[in-house]
Amino acid sequence: MVSTTLISSVPQYVSAEEHRNIVGSTPTSFNDIPPVLRHKEDNVRVMLDPPLHTFTEQDCANGTLFVIENALVFMSSTGVGFQVPYPAITLHAIARPESGPSIYCQLDELTGEPGAAESPENDEASDMRELSIIPSNPASLELIFEAMSLCASLHPDPNVSDDDDLDEAFMDESAFETFTGEEGDELSEVGRVRSDFVNNSRYAPY
Repeated sequence: MVSTTLISSVPQYVSAEEHRNIVGSTPTSFNDIPPVLRHKEDNVRVMLDPPLHTFTEQDCANGTLFVIENALVFMSSTGVGFQVPYPAITLHAIARPESGPSIYCQLDELTGEPGAAESPENDEASDMRELSIIPSNPASLELIFEAMSLCASLHPDPNVSDDDDLDEAFMDESAFETFTGEEGDELSEVGRVRSDFVNNSRYAPY
């Protein structure tokens, strides 16, 4: 079963203000509180490679992006959409090719499958899907990127142990070269990625 799933309606969510009000009222169960919507962007086009089964080019042409804390959701103006859980988004970055800027994502379509990480068959490119998110307003790219980074930080990689974190904490910084490009130089489009190392303390969730 792939991680990216088709949907016919947008999942339930609440705004950050609604979440504060619900929490302030001391609900019976905090587990029943819907996830928070971190960003909503209308007039968005998406590209999927390989395409999602039965999700047509017309479906990709225009819709609304919902950056919800538990999933990234695209709902097409045709009435169908898809959602991706954040653990399946192994990389997201702001890409600026000549064809126009976008949010570029790599999706692991076997996230959550038993034995997926150990199986050598899962090294095949077919297990990875590329998603490009192209808003009609390029100025919204930063907002989408930051919202996705926040949501991704709420879903740390379960395969990373505390020992791995300690190893990273004691790495010799002298082994790395700092980027000091000349004026006009830019980091590559993968220079701004989530890639499972966003620090939870970097953001205040609410």
